[in-house]
Amino acid sequence: MKRALALAVGGLFCVSAWSADLLEVYRDALAHDAQFASARAQREAGQEAVVQARAGLLPSVGASADTTYNDADISNRGSFRYNSNSYGVQLTQPLFRWQNWVQYQQGQLRTAFANTQFGLAHQDLILRVAEAYFDVLNAQDVLTAQRQLREAAAEQLEIAKTSFEVGTVTITDVHEAQSRFDLAQAQEIAAQNELEVRRQALAQITGEAPEMLAGLRPGVTISRPQPDAIAAWVEAAEQSGYGVQLQQLAREIAEREVSRARAGHYPTLDVVATHGRNSTGFSQSGLGASRTEASTIGLQLNVPLYQGGAISSRVREAAALEAQAEADLVDARRTAALAARQAYLGVTSGIAQVKALEAAEVSSQSALEANRLGYEVGVRINIDVLNALTQLADTRRQLARARYDTLLAQMRLKAAAGTLGEDDVQALNALLVH
Repeated sequence: MKRALALAVGGLFCVSAWSADLLEVYRDALAHDAQFASARAQREAGQEAVVQARAGLLPSVGASADTTYNDADISNRGSFRYNSNSYGVQLTQPLFRWQNWVQYQQGQLRTAFANTQFGLAHQDLILRVAEAYFDVLNAQDVLTAQRQLREAAAEQLEIAKTSFEVGTVTITDVHEAQSRFDLAQAQEIAAQNELEVRRQALAQITGEAPEMLAGLRPGVTISRPQPDAIAAWVEAAEQSGYGVQLQQLAREIAEREVSRARAGHYPTLDVVATHGRNSTGFSQSGLGASRTEASTIGLQLNVPLYQGGAISSRVREAAALEAQAEADLVDARRTAALAARQAYLGVTSGIAQVKALEAAEVSSQSALEANRLGYEVGVRINIDVLNALTQLADTRRQLARARYDTLLAQMRLKAAAGTLGEDDVQALNALLVH
């Protein structure tokens, strides 16, 4: 009995030496996560926005050529059959096209937007990996506890049966022990299923879930946020959070869209250079053949006068979308501030909860030992021992979950401020058993 109880209250974090740690899982996710691969491709596509927009400031060159067969019947001159051929090259260099310049600025912003989106996707990957990793650890803890409870319940059931046979306990004790054993078996099956679900959720990110994961060191200490002031984190989130950065860029793009729409009222000025050649051959040698070759260069001015109100409508549309982008930016800042507050309070309250559960663990351990001793001397019954054992296992599960949640809150806090990166993964990985 003592051996079974010792196993039941033993550590929940035993991990084999070859277990994968958080850093290894994170690197697997970098290589195999489909969402992150999609974000990477989206960023690569976004790099082309500035290239395409810059093309509007550079010269454009075009060439054309044609050949025509002619069959002409001219009175008093007879019929003529001949080919006419021509080719030409034209170069156009914009000198003043305000909409093209604004479009180039928008292209730069869209490329920055794509890079910021990728940074957000990277943060999201880190959070998803950490959450999935700790979910697996928590499921392992629950399964380990349930197995230990089942083993202890089985031993208590045997003791109750033996005691009933010699007349020291009633049949009620046997039934209670049997009930607790059956419940422990059912809970163990549910815990096994939950662990498999969590492992598959991790495999969705990494491509393949490792057999075992490195757990937290027993009694690991979680530090408070630095700086330890909620206002500082809220301010950082409002200024530097990735969601805020994206909306700032969206607003700047919308502002320039208003300027680009207004440019429809402005004149344009281009340098235009051409070179061409035309040749005509006749089938009757008496009329001979002709050939013309010419080159030109000049300025071409276009002044828009009236386009049915389309330009003014586009300006109003762009102004409305700019107002929308401004409202979205305000909302993004408020959302970031709320996320920072929630994460900060999650860390600070989580640390307090961990300390309280650590004290509860000590109390539950003492209660179990007292009930064991009382059962041995006959002042406690079988169910009292099982209840104390269940309470201790429950407290340890809550303590482990509280530690996981607090560490995740730390990562969410840094994500809200836009500073979560691989260094934080390495720092968290240092808290694991290696």
